[in-house]
Amino acid sequence: MGVVVVVAVVVVVGLIVVGMFGGLHWYLWRRLVRDTTARGSIARRAGTGVIIAGPVLLIGAFVAESAGIPFLIIQMIAWPGYMWGALLVYLVLWLLAGELIRPLFRRWTAGADSSATFVPAPEDVLVPATEVSDAAARDRQEQQEHPAPVSRRLFVSRAASGAAALAAVTTVGYGSYGVLSGPRVKQLTLPLANLPRAAHGFRIAVVSDIHLGPILGRGFAERVVETINGTQPDLIAVVGDLVDGSVEHLRSAVEPLSRLHARHGAYFVTGNHEYFSGAEQWTEHVQELGLHLLANSRTELPHFDLAGVNDIQGERIGQGPDFVAALGDRDLARTAVLLAHQPVQIHDAVEFGVDLQLSGHTHGGQMWPGNFLASLANPTVAGLERYGDTQLYVTRGAGAWGPPVRVGAPSDITVIELASKQA
Repeated sequence: MGVVVVVAVVVVVGLIVVGMFGGLHWYLWRRLVRDTTARGSIARRAGTGVIIAGPVLLIGAFVAESAGIPFLIIQMIAWPGYMWGALLVYLVLWLLAGELIRPLFRRWTAGADSSATFVPAPEDVLVPATEVSDAAARDRQEQQEHPAPVSRRLFVSRAASGAAALAAVTTVGYGSYGVLSGPRVKQLTLPLANLPRAAHGFRIAVVSDIHLGPILGRGFAERVVETINGTQPDLIAVVGDLVDGSVEHLRSAVEPLSRLHARHGAYFVTGNHEYFSGAEQWTEHVQELGLHLLANSRTELPHFDLAGVNDIQGERIGQGPDFVAALGDRDLARTAVLLAHQPVQIHDAVEFGVDLQLSGHTHGGQMWPGNFLASLANPTVAGLERYGDTQLYVTRGAGAWGPPVRVGAPSDITVIELASKQA
């Protein structure tokens, strides 16, 4: 009985999602195509084709990797598909904003010299049927010699839709430039109560959510590595979601990570996306690249303990986070820094007396207003917060998942300088 209920809920939720997805595209078609083009025109056919092809490519981008098709084709689908996803978000938002302005614009144009600029829309004029047949030839001749001015309704629709489309393309273009040009470096000094004086000034470069895959490839990885090495950190923490794809497809893309350099090495913990991409193969491969794997384990550095736990997604294959294994038998007098991909793991960190947890996962929301959705599932979306005696820092991440677009949540690599209160 319980299984039937679960299946029914999944089906209902699925139908709701599909209905909303289809409804959004119908709204786009109505405002961008139907309201701005003539029936049967080339423009209407082309616009309809784009509205149909966009969601098809977007769905294809999501399922391409699991379908086992060649990686080159995955890349060809991913770029237009994911970019359509970003455009969909901002086309809808800008069009909805336009709905508020549209009545005011109509009222303003109504006060203009309509004889010079506007004529009534065809649907606003009632023409007797007997006159239509008699005037048809004359109308065609007159339209050829003197094309009718654009109606007020059509003018408003084209102006509002054109402005929304321009704003959406500009927003997505700017957001793409921010991602593809590489993450910026943030600097943060963080005092820790139990940190010994000898560790004062220890610098950790925190990077998460690089998301190497069909869009962000080897060139992006090289920029990330160059940026990290340029900060000359004492330690590098790669906090999950390194890849979106298999080792087979991304071996070349991740190779630059072998050149990460820090005095105390580079450490890696899994994120949820590793478990979508073959976690066992990736945990082996990152070690071949020279990264130290912290899989529910801990290493004792000269002045503090560095621990790492697996991502929660690992529970589905019996490899979930194990705080007891990572922190259960440690010396509580020593400072503990924990690498955990998801901020929600902070509650276990508090219980085990961790001084600082470093996380990613949220992307800071990636595309506004995604930050509001991210805040529903995460205690901290970005930045530094305190939970009891434990501090949590969440980086927005270096890359992007899905569309290579960030709006209101710039990518970052954070260099945290630990400060001793005894210094």
